[in-house]
Amino acid sequence: EVQLVESGGGLVQAGGSLRLSCAASGFTFDDYAIGWFRQAPGKEREGVSCISNSDGSTDYADSVKGRFTISSDNAKNTVYLQMNSLEPEDTAVYYCAQQGYGCYAGPRTWGQGTQVTVSS
Repeated sequence: EVQLVESGGGLVQAGGSLRLSCAASGFTFDDYAIGWFRQAPGKEREGVSCISNSDGSTDYADSVKGRFTISSDNAKNTVYLQMNSLEPEDTAVYYCAQQGYGCYAGPRTWGQGTQVTVSS
């Protein structure tokens, strides 16, 4: 069974940092891409970043480029999202998802989400 478990969310002041973790199990981690998505109240879920575990390529939404960094520890089957210079607009529930064999593929399985709240 594919499982994804997010952790690391919390409350932080604007300008602060958080690191989210996504622990994956139930599939061959090295073969798949893992994406981070977020959903703010009243808004649609949007893609934030993605990493392909097969070749290490990454992708970022324009709104987070230069502030967020995605990385992967294949030995731990875990993907991280380092979020710096956080803004109130980053407040959302953050989800990780197993994508296909690359970041071009859509999400297949979702984690339960972790809340990130950035105060001004």
